[in-house]
Amino acid sequence: MTYFFHIGFDGGRYKGWQFQPNLRTVQGAIEDTLQQIFKKEIRVEGCGRTDAGVHASQYVLHIQLEEDFDFDLKFRLNKNLPDDIVVYDILEMKNKQHARFDAISRTYDYFIHLKKDPFLKKYSSFYEFKNLDFEAMKKAAELFMKYDDFKSICKQPDLYNHTRCNVTHAKLYVDEKQERLRFTITANRFLRGMIRLCVYFLLEVGRGRMTLEEFEDRFGNRKDGFKRSAYPDGLFLSKVEYPYLKMENESELFHFLKTGLED
Repeated sequence: MTYFFHIGFDGGRYKGWQFQPNLRTVQGAIEDTLQQIFKKEIRVEGCGRTDAGVHASQYVLHIQLEEDFDFDLKFRLNKNLPDDIVVYDILEMKNKQHARFDAISRTYDYFIHLKKDPFLKKYSSFYEFKNLDFEAMKKAAELFMKYDDFKSICKQPDLYNHTRCNVTHAKLYVDEKQERLRFTITANRFLRGMIRLCVYFLLEVGRGRMTLEEFEDRFGNRKDGFKRSAYPDGLFLSKVEYPYLKMENESELFHFLKTGLED
């Protein structure tokens, strides 16, 4: 039997999703807790990787069990998991659906604040930049939908057979009064470090250190070169979509962060 888990996590204390020996990871914490409950090793398959320090307000994983269980697994998991990981729902699937390979799109949101705020620092990235050109940044954000090869903003392109991604939505929202920004992007797949590199180049455009023409030339000609990532703090995996499953983002924090930064 296959079960999908709809979860969320604060990635601040973790070295990413993927299990790594002797390191604190989200996958490791969940597998340890499942082992405590079922008294045997249970491997989980996640919908994708997240980097160290990156959050997920919506994440999906699956497990396969040979036998059904007769207790409230969601309750037991939430009781025993660390406080920075929550299970929103557990869904029994009809067939052997796969949390990673069946996902048709993923959405990431990146939050920025330009005015120091100690209450935002864990979930929004602070950049003390003045006089950003927000209009140029908005135009640059929309250009991500124009191209399908993101080799120029992939940390390790040699890891992949190809670096093409189908970006179906990309937009920058700005609340000038609150000095806060939100960049949201949806695609069928993402490359390693891709979103944080996207944000880095958006900020370069906003600061006037890269023109829109130079920005577009980088993608059109797949130019490689110097790459710096934006901070991980403000990045959330916020939506995972499947052709047979609809889920709402249940994180109150995520909806709070979006306030004033949406249509």
